[in-house]
Amino acid sequence: MPLRKSWVESANSAQTDFPLNNLPYGVFDAGEGSMPRCGVAIGDMIFDLCKAEGDGLVDLGGAPVFDVPHWNDVMELGPEAWADLRSQVTALLAEGAEPLPGHLVAQADVTMMMPITVAEYTDFYAGRHHAFNVGSIFRGPENALPPNWLSIPIGYNGRASSVVVSGTDVRRPWGQLRAPDAELPVFAPCRRFDLELEMGAIIGQASDRPVTVQEADDMIFGYVLLNDWSARDIQAWEYQPLGPFQAKATATTISPWIVTKAALAPFRTATPERERELLPYLREPGPMLYDVDLEVALAPEGGAETTISRTNFRELYYSAAQQLAHHTTSGCPMRVGDLLGSGTISGTAKDSRGSLLELSWSGQEPLTLPGGETRSFLEDGDTLTLRGAAQGDGYRVGFGACTGKVIAALDDPYAR
Repeated sequence: MPLRKSWVESANSAQTDFPLNNLPYGVFDAGEGSMPRCGVAIGDMIFDLCKAEGDGLVDLGGAPVFDVPHWNDVMELGPEAWADLRSQVTALLAEGAEPLPGHLVAQADVTMMMPITVAEYTDFYAGRHHAFNVGSIFRGPENALPPNWLSIPIGYNGRASSVVVSGTDVRRPWGQLRAPDAELPVFAPCRRFDLELEMGAIIGQASDRPVTVQEADDMIFGYVLLNDWSARDIQAWEYQPLGPFQAKATATTISPWIVTKAALAPFRTATPERERELLPYLREPGPMLYDVDLEVALAPEGGAETTISRTNFRELYYSAAQQLAHHTTSGCPMRVGDLLGSGTISGTAKDSRGSLLELSWSGQEPLTLPGGETRSFLEDGDTLTLRGAAQGDGYRVGFGACTGKVIAALDDPYAR
């Protein structure tokens, strides 16, 4: 599929993340007393859906849904409404349509907000190379993968309250840490703070019963970039026997634009070849992953940004649809606005690893940045930026940036 032209000139560049082929959804605040509302990214502009709906240009056949600061109301309308909305917006913004400059707002002039109200958050561990690397670091390559890993999408239930939008600072957490040669832990700021390069799937339809992989895919509204900030030293002390807890509760940053399945459809690709046959309920009826290039950039305080990792969404072993299908097997109800983190997406090469734990091999092989600084884990003042885009014929379907800056831990939080 070639580039679709728009009357918004900035959308016709091969370099923009937001051509007419994309049309991602977000929530923006234009300031000056206006209320946050829903919009669509087009080039370097935002098409104001609240104004368009009020002027009768967009209509989903019922009560207004774009005058609120979230996309949950639209998601509840279901896949037919999602397709109808995309068709209407495409027609309004396409080359040859009547220009509507009064309905555009410059992205540079707004503050992006959380695009959804997160109902629940579950994070998976679905990257084969990441799981093998982490297991090799702590248990050796011969015992890297747990016995169940090739049969089941492993995950844990996280905190919806910790999900924040790109641009939000992330404070270094306190917690219990125990040095390898120490008998007892201490309570101190995290010393091994890390990022995790992930994708997030946003669930747009509710279900209170087990669903098939195809039904699960139909329930997904779209995707965001996701950084699962991780306190590795807190995690090492707490995770046995019940898995991650406080180590993963500091923050989870998502990109502000939701890229829909319709925009990503030309880039569907199959999951990797199975090393062990999956049980029937987890088998995919067709390609359920996407060919999306991903990267991580790090900028020290006052320093230049440098890319430290490049990988691809297709490296996941289990797709979001498989993760969601498995999540429902117990009868666990899924809600509109549920967020599923993919797990860290790493490739086979050293420079395609999606976390500093892997990139520095748990501190044994520190990274050297262009200015001469080294990193085993994140330092205060470091800014992390995730980016992702699928490459089309003369265009790209991008996600924008997913950014967070590490700020210093609080002074002793229990000093009174």
